[in-house]
Amino acid sequence: QVQLVESGGGLVQPGGSLRLSCAASGGTFRSYYMGWFRQAPGKEREFVARIFWNGWNGVRIYYAESVKGRFTISRDNAKNTVYLQMNSLKPEDTAVYYCAADLSSSGSYDNPSTYNYWGQGTQVTVSS
Repeated sequence: QVQLVESGGGLVQPGGSLRLSCAASGGTFRSYYMGWFRQAPGKEREFVARIFWNGWNGVRIYYAESVKGRFTISRDNAKNTVYLQMNSLKPEDTAVYYCAADLSSSGSYDNPSTYNYWGQGTQVTVSS
């Protein structure tokens, strides 16, 4: 069983920055494909970013077009933690942000159903 706990959300002004963290426990973290998704009120959960790096293969990273150039996903396998650095935040980035673990990469990286485990979410609000 894998547990994921997000932190780092909050209220920030447009143009500001936040860094989200997701701490994982259980299983073999370095073997997981880790993703970030978000869900705004009344909208479907949408893909934000994904990263895979087990320490010896090359890093594989994907971003949604809407966050490319503003958000950066990274991971520290020694700390079992994945991060999402969010810069130049916009009001439309307001959502609950979830981290997720994909154990087998058997589906599309941007499809929520591909992921096996989810955190409880952390609220990000971008407003002046």
